[in-house]
Amino acid sequence: MERTFLACIHYDGTHFVGWQRQAEGRTVQGEFEAALERLSGRRIVAHAAGRTDAGVHALGMGVSCTLPARWTPSALRRALNALLPSECWVESVREAAPGFHARKSALGRRYRYDIGTDATSASPFRHRYEWALGRELNEGRLYGAASSILGEHEFSHFSVRSSTRPHYRCQVALAQWERRCDAPGFRFHVAADRFLHHMVRFLVGTMVDIGLERRPPEDLMRLLAGEAGMRTSPPAPARGLYFMAAEYPPTCFAPSDGVCP
Repeated sequence: MERTFLACIHYDGTHFVGWQRQAEGRTVQGEFEAALERLSGRRIVAHAAGRTDAGVHALGMGVSCTLPARWTPSALRRALNALLPSECWVESVREAAPGFHARKSALGRRYRYDIGTDATSASPFRHRYEWALGRELNEGRLYGAASSILGEHEFSHFSVRSSTRPHYRCQVALAQWERRCDAPGFRFHVAADRFLHHMVRFLVGTMVDIGLERRPPEDLMRLLAGEAGMRTSPPAPARGLYFMAAEYPPTCFAPSDGVCP
């Protein structure tokens, strides 16, 4: 007998080449699966709700795995936290229904992006975890740009086209900037049914150029309309991006609100 679990994990992505196991470089998946192998004595594949790139952080990444039935959620959480490196921490573990998959079962995902507008954002105690822009942004232009993203759009201009996709449509349920309360700067919140490769970073980079008055606000709508010849601004740095949560159907857990965390 086996049980399927969902672990909700935090990680500092600074020294990882991303979540997904690769031929070279240290990955979060590699560390997590190494811990699972030590606990079970065999190779166990872990599936994440999202595939974060090098330097991207997580404050609520869902990771699913299947282990022998003797494991309980509380025991598994303690064991994983004892074995994982210091850059990773398991916030919670829940038992999931058979067949649950952290990526395939997700209804949507949520990210945030942090920007520092003051000179101190370049401090070594901050710049690894935000975009140390060090310049003020036009708040009204920034907020207006975010409102344009809500709803369903073709995000083909906001994706790295490294593979063929059937479509580039995404339904965005949340797109909002706010002033940060922890430091001078802005924080962007975005939630959607799916995200394309580098999509959030391209969106943030383009909105920041609008906020810096380097390009007109209407450029964002033209990009979302798929206008030929239009280009996004360069993507925002990976270090300011955080995977925050994945949403799941309530039927995946009992009892559950369907959200991790």
